[in-house]
Amino acid sequence: MKKKTNPGLKIICLNRKANFNYFFEDIYEAGIVLKSSEIKSVRNGKVNIADSYAVEKNGEVFLVNSHISSYKEASYTNHNPIAERKLLLNKKEINKVIGKMQKEGFTLIPTKMYFKKGKAKIEIAVAKGKKKYDKRQSIKRRDWDRDKARYFRKTS
Repeated sequence: MKKKTNPGLKIICLNRKANFNYFFEDIYEAGIVLKSSEIKSVRNGKVNIADSYAVEKNGEVFLVNSHISSYKEASYTNHNPIAERKLLLNKKEINKVIGKMQKEGFTLIPTKMYFKKGKAKIEIAVAKGKKKYDKRQSIKRRDWDRDKARYFRKTS
C-alpha cells in the first residue's frame, strides 16, 4: 500500500529525532529567509536540522543551529553555514507561539524542510520534551506494534 503524498511538496530533510524526543502540541508551516547560495545548497539537499530549534528575538522567530552547507560555486559571496535564519510567520502565529514558549515551557522544534510551489518552507512544532520514562514507553509501543504486525502477517 503506497502512502499518498502531496505532488506539490518535495521533502528536503526530516528531523526524525524530534518525534522521539518531544511531544508535539501544534504544528506550523513557516517560510524561511535564505540567501542565494543557501537556496542552492538546499536544492542540492545539503541541509541538517536535527539539532536545531527556534527562538524569539524582538518579536521575530529565528532558526538556530541549523546547518546549510556552503555552496561550492558561490566563491566569495558564500554564506555562513550555521547562521541564524529568520522564519516567516503571521503576527498572530508569532504571538501565539511566543506566549506558549514563555508561559507553559514549550519549545519550537523544526520537524521537516520542504519545497512547496518552488518556495522553501519549514514545518515547526510547538513541543514539550519527553522524560526518560516517556521514551521507554514509546519504544515499548513501537516494538509491540511491530510484533503485532508480524503476528497478523503470519496468520493471514
